[in-house]
Amino acid sequence: MMKLNSSLLCVSALFLSVVHSGLAEDLPSPVVDSDYHYNGAPDEELVELGRMLFFDKIMSGNQNISCATCHNPLTFSADGLSLGVGEGGKGLGRYRDTGEGDDAVEGRIGRHAPHLYNLGAKEFTHMNWNGIHFEENGVVNTAANRDTPPDLHNVLAGQALFPILNQNEMLGDPIENEIVARLILSRNNSFPPLWNAYMERLRVNPDYVRLFDAAFDDVRRPADIKIQHYANAVAAFQTVAFRSDNSPFDAYLRGDSEAMTAQQVRGMDLFYGAANCSSCHSGKFQTDHQFYGIAIPQVGPGGEGRTPHQDRGRAEATRMDEDWGKFRTPSLRNVALTAPYGHTGAYATLRGIVMHHLDPLTALENYDPSQLVKPSREDLDEGDLIGHDDLSLRQIVIDANDLQPVSLTAAEVDDLLAFLEALTDLSVMEDLELIPQSVPSGLPVKD
Repeated sequence: MMKLNSSLLCVSALFLSVVHSGLAEDLPSPVVDSDYHYNGAPDEELVELGRMLFFDKIMSGNQNISCATCHNPLTFSADGLSLGVGEGGKGLGRYRDTGEGDDAVEGRIGRHAPHLYNLGAKEFTHMNWNGIHFEENGVVNTAANRDTPPDLHNVLAGQALFPILNQNEMLGDPIENEIVARLILSRNNSFPPLWNAYMERLRVNPDYVRLFDAAFDDVRRPADIKIQHYANAVAAFQTVAFRSDNSPFDAYLRGDSEAMTAQQVRGMDLFYGAANCSSCHSGKFQTDHQFYGIAIPQVGPGGEGRTPHQDRGRAEATRMDEDWGKFRTPSLRNVALTAPYGHTGAYATLRGIVMHHLDPLTALENYDPSQLVKPSREDLDEGDLIGHDDLSLRQIVIDANDLQPVSLTAAEVDDLLAFLEALTDLSVMEDLELIPQSVPSGLPVKD
């Protein structure tokens, strides 16, 4: 990537601000290395260890799913489904099924698997749709509360601790494996025993012991390998692997006035002006990291509601009723590649989610569920729309809405979509090189 000196960047930013003085807010400054943890360059040994762990199914209860199953470079760091199919499923992306027989999945994952682009940037201080894991004043707080391991590098590392403990995502059902068995024995203190059970697998693998020893100064023998080492390595890998700041919009911000088409520039002016998108999708990565209700149809099993098929959203983390049904503003980097959209993956196309934002309550009432991207299974299909079709449950979604309608012409919508396309970094097409041919466990990498 071409490096520009700070003086040139300042001049470029001033020029762009003057040219687009009619914008509701200034354009963000260009992304730089210092925006990321480790200044964007963690130690290579740490990254390589994280890469192996990210793709290795050894870090799941039944050793049949990895982090990469739902966040694969082939599917642009997400899974391409409205709601994920976790432990027990087979295949990748839109070709993933729900498994067979006793090994079949119990249900769909409650929320859409978000993409991982730029989560290694320091400004991402809250993780997950509800922000339950967060970093404040350099202190990482997680759903484990006082059981949160020490010495986590950042909140991205904190987040990495939890998919491996979720029974539907990666852990498996009770009595299926030696790790989930600890859940039964541990009673209310489930986090450390389960984490340690995973580490016991890694400690007896000579290849992993060598990798941990190379990556961490405080690992001198197998017994030194702790869950925080795992989490820090995975976070370091994600910081490097899914950094994405080479889109046409990035080039434009760095001073290339011809990087975007005229239509994309018109769309940018709308995004930062009359369409009011930047009131939430602000900053370098098009997110303010806040939480809002935008009346996305509630489909699937929901998450931590008072009844099934509800989702408390931010209130799950804050325990405050006013946060019910509010979800984190997603970054829009590579948004054209990361369908479906919304915390339930309710919209299959970028145009669909944009039109929803323009008139959310009307869109909610007229929602077409045929666009859901999901493997069909009769018992799962029967529950998919309960949260939407039940009018009392739908009213909860309506009451949580924070968005006001915005009027745009058809041509303006096309311009806005063109700008969103300009947030695509085509270098992510090269991310297939991240996938290793093999991993230390010897388990298959392919799903």
